Amino acid sequence: MSDTKARSISPTDQPVDERVQSVGHLKKFLGRPEFGAVAGAILVMVFFAFAAGGTGMFSAIGVINFLEVAAQLGIIAVAAALLMIGGEFDLSIGSMIGFVGMLIAIPAVEYGWPLWSALLFGFSLALLVGALNGWLVMRTGLPSFIVTLGFLFILRGLAIGLPRMFTDRTQIGGIHDTMQNDWLAPLFSGEVGTGLFRWLADIGVIGTNFAGNPIVNGIPVSIVWWLGLTVLATWILLGTRFGNWIFACGGDPNAARNVGVPVKRVKIILFMFTALCAAIYACLQVMDTGSADSMRGMLKELQAIIAVVIGGALLTGGYGSAIGASFGALIFGTVQMGIFYTGANTDWFQVFLGAMLLIAVLFNNYVRKKALEAR
Repeated sequence: MSDTKARSISPTDQPVDERVQSVGHLKKFLGRPEFGAVAGAILVMVFFAFAAGGTGMFSAIGVINFLEVAAQLGIIAVAAALLMIGGEFDLSIGSMIGFVGMLIAIPAVEYGWPLWSALLFGFSLALLVGALNGWLVMRTGLPSFIVTLGFLFILRGLAIGLPRMFTDRTQIGGIHDTMQNDWLAPLFSGEVGTGLFRWLADIGVIGTNFAGNPIVNGIPVSIVWWLGLTVLATWILLGTRFGNWIFACGGDPNAARNVGVPVKRVKIILFMFTALCAAIYACLQVMDTGSADSMRGMLKELQAIIAVVIGGALLTGGYGSAIGASFGALIFGTVQMGIFYTGANTDWFQVFLGAMLLIAVLFNNYVRKKALEAR
């Protein structure tokens, strides 16, 4: 018998499989698609804290102002993010805003429909157009860029032609008169938290006007829609099977089909969601201004894509987040209002958008290369 005793091996002496190594929270965050947008939002805030710190930009009403601008873009950017993660584009979002606005205004103002029925009519046709967009892309195999570019012109033409046909003008007012006692109108108009802001004014946290009322009555409902849609989209992407399908469709649709993912159905639903969010934007805008205009939503599709790309989504699909798109919209709103508060020439805003898009694309391309190298 050998008197050699087996040497016990401590668990710490055993090699650790890199596949089960723990990853720190900071490293996880740095690897998230929205990291660049969060960092960019912080930098923008810091910059304007110095450049416009004494102008009232970061007062209660100033914060509400730039959040409201961000919310308007964020509502459609969140939907565009899901669609781009799924590997498709929708260039008809902006035209859909003007089109749905007319679908609401013409029946409600010119023909006396109850506002709630005009709203449901607008939502129904928006969903129908979104489904048609998705069906054509899936049926024909054409790039979604081409199909939705066609609908960009079709919907814009309808937004101009329909009001001219029925009213001989391209602007229709009088929406505020139809909102009285309508049960659906409060979902798209007004403010929430008015009691809270009244209390904050009473204790001196926020200022009051000459009449003793808070300078900010509440949070505009558009901000609530923006935050709610961001939470919903994030939950879908990260917490549901449908979210896994979205990433699979954008990453490799053929492989997704092979494992049973209903690629066609997923993409059609995503097109319908972008149309739905464009309709929500249109409702909010019509209720806020009290009118519809054929030219509403111009270039909003491009601004939404910029916000999504700044938010970390890849143009090739399969990667991105709704949170990133929301932070991209926040950067947009902060800069737009920041330029206003600093008194700078607003023409420079377009320069900023173009530069941010290029920087975001270059950064995302770098991330994509690193991701491919790691496989």
